[in-house]
Amino acid sequence: MKDDPPLPSLAKLDEDLRAAEAKRRKTKARPQDQGQGLAFAMRIGVEIVSALIVGVGIGLLLDWWLGTKPWFLLLFFVLGAAAGFMNVFRVVGRLGGQVGYRKGALSPKEDNSQKGASGRTGTGTDVDDKLDG
Repeated sequence: MKDDPPLPSLAKLDEDLRAAEAKRRKTKARPQDQGQGLAFAMRIGVEIVSALIVGVGIGLLLDWWLGTKPWFLLLFFVLGAAAGFMNVFRVVGRLGGQVGYRKGALSPKEDNSQKGASGRTGTGTDVDDKLDG
């Protein structure tokens, strides 16, 4: 216990804190970075709410038209919630929500340069092969 180094003084800690605060004040955030977190949170909220509104709206219209009071409302509420969460998953995963988008997909330039004599890359899935013929 006697061999332990002495604890740093509070004056040294205060000096380090003041230096860190001064450094933080010197580096200002860019204006476009300041609202980025809030914009991302708002987008997620809008994605969920808009999907729910569309689902409930379709459910209400179908119930009114067909006379099946709560059933289509319940069904499309669940489908709207699932669509909203899927949209949030795409936004958070940076998929962009484009149909057919894959992370390792080639750009059109690279895709044309990699095609063989048959015009196919050979990197497609079984579904792509069935669609092509």
